[in-house]
Amino acid sequence: MKDFRYTDTRAAGIPLNHEESRQMEQAAQRLAREYAECSLHDTDLLHAVEIAASVLPTAVRKALIAFRDEGNTAGCLLLTGLPVGTLPPTPDEVDKEPVWTDVPVATMSQLMVMSVLGRSFSYSDEKSGNLVQDVCPKKGAEERQENSGSVLLELHTEDGFHPSPPHFLSLICLREDYDRVAATVTSGILDVLPHLDADTVGVLRRPEFRTRFSTSFVLNESVQVLTDPMPVLTGPEENPQLRVDFHGTIPLTPRAHVALERLKQAMLATLRGIVLRPSDLIIVDNRHAVHGRSGFTPRYDGGDRWLRRSFAVTDLRSVSDQLTEGRIHRPVVTPGDPRLSPAAA
Repeated sequence: MKDFRYTDTRAAGIPLNHEESRQMEQAAQRLAREYAECSLHDTDLLHAVEIAASVLPTAVRKALIAFRDEGNTAGCLLLTGLPVGTLPPTPDEVDKEPVWTDVPVATMSQLMVMSVLGRSFSYSDEKSGNLVQDVCPKKGAEERQENSGSVLLELHTEDGFHPSPPHFLSLICLREDYDRVAATVTSGILDVLPHLDADTVGVLRRPEFRTRFSTSFVLNESVQVLTDPMPVLTGPEENPQLRVDFHGTIPLTPRAHVALERLKQAMLATLRGIVLRPSDLIIVDNRHAVHGRSGFTPRYDGGDRWLRRSFAVTDLRSVSDQLTEGRIHRPVVTPGDPRLSPAAA
């Protein structure tokens, strides 16, 4: 596949006007000044972010609360007009990624939004446990099916291999790609179900699939680690939860192979998408939608596409026993894990 075909969803975005954006930026700057010496995992800072989120316009807060509690058929929500502040060059290497105080307005704005949806957290295995992570093309990683790549990124639920994947993820756009072709696409399970017959749904609910772990979660990238057999769909019949990665999910039976392909085609037929512009923030309901991105060509000159990503769970207590420092999830694969043996690959 060279590209995604999708229905543009920009018209459905919820805008902040100039004054609302200005007030949010002022709140973000106040937080940045007061907590400039703190890690983003600092509890007092994160509680202050939650309190500061009251500056969000009522219409935006209502939309976020409804999305948190009820979701929608598309599995995503778009906000436009968020403040991002003054920006450094787009980092093209990991060691060039900024600390949060280098992009304080965008960081605080994004965390304010996420605090309405749930509690921000991160993974120790990924991006050094950063609570807000840079998503931008990296030199030499062009072909990777990960956030550092620039080829088409296949449809997937975020960290679907993980025992505790995020409930929500957000992406705020700081810079768009030069050609304005990198579309972020989603497909919600409620859009997809009418396209699937009962037999296909039944197979997708069987533990006949395994998913490869992302390389950042594996101790040795040369070793392939897979989940135990698991279903793709779980939960209520009318609104099931979803875990799939069309690059990394492996069907274990012929019927599972057919069902997975039917699911993929149904999702491709119901894609919604948008080429994110600076100040856009898209939120994905990770339990009920897949997302992906069309390919683009980076220049590595400091002006490339740059998003920042953040995760949230609706209840921090659900993962509290799995956290280490701050809100960082402990490693999911540790030395001696039986999944690291060649037989498990």
